[in-house]
Amino acid sequence: MDLDDYRRHSPYSDPGRHGGLLDALATDIPTVAATARNVIVHYRAGGVELPDDRLDEVNCRWMDHILDTDQSRFPLPLSTERPAADRVAGCCRDHTLLSIAILRQHGIPSRSRVGFASYFTPGWHHDHVLVEHWNGERWVWTDPELDPADDRQFDGYDIDPAAGLFDSAARAWSAYRAGTIDPDVYGVAPDVPVHGAWFIYNHLLRELAHRQKDELLLWDDFGAMTDDLRNANLTLADEIAALLLEADDGDEAAEKALADRYATDSRLRPGAQVRSYSPVSETVSAVDLRVSRR
Repeated sequence: MDLDDYRRHSPYSDPGRHGGLLDALATDIPTVAATARNVIVHYRAGGVELPDDRLDEVNCRWMDHILDTDQSRFPLPLSTERPAADRVAGCCRDHTLLSIAILRQHGIPSRSRVGFASYFTPGWHHDHVLVEHWNGERWVWTDPELDPADDRQFDGYDIDPAAGLFDSAARAWSAYRAGTIDPDVYGVAPDVPVHGAWFIYNHLLRELAHRQKDELLLWDDFGAMTDDLRNANLTLADEIAALLLEADDGDEAAEKALADRYATDSRLRPGAQVRSYSPVSETVSAVDLRVSRR
């Protein structure tokens, strides 16, 4: 994909009838991030206890559905403050999706990056999603979930890819294959038994999907994903990880190869249906993306 592709909405980031709400917003990163935090609250780590009947909002998936939910409570501009307990229940993926929706609505190239953040819990690498936008000269990593008022030793709106604060799934997979990391400290959270090499492997495929503008939920499974690394296609994963890292280094041939393989290899993309493992109900369901979108 070239820059122009990332200026345009995906089916996931498209605000639909709510486009005017995004048109009204400024596009500087502090405003974009503040808007995301104002509309969405993390369903587990947002500092408020949400009622059980609201938790399923984490599965809204599509930006127009997320904004439908928000506007049903607050038929107001997105900059108007919402009480934290009444915001849409979501996670890092949703903070990022709203951020890239705002940027794309204004023609600014942006995409979501799936990987692992080390700045939440010492010694642990939480699965996480960042915004990456083109500032006219380079791609910039931003974590819209981070409040700049928090006491952090780094700029959360311009995260240095070389600082080791956030590793893309491709970088984590390559490090695992090289034997330089412990994969068991890469996962959802220390108190959640969802972690390990198989999890990094699945996130690698999600990273590719998000790069191709299929901004799936972090619990959507498809294609070659597995919960047992003995069933994983390690050669395929190694090839995709290498291409992702080369593309990050500016290799246009690698970027094209990723797009070509994604388009032609059904193991790498969701197709019409995904298996969704809800973190709220802990149930597994087959989701037809075509029906869900309508």
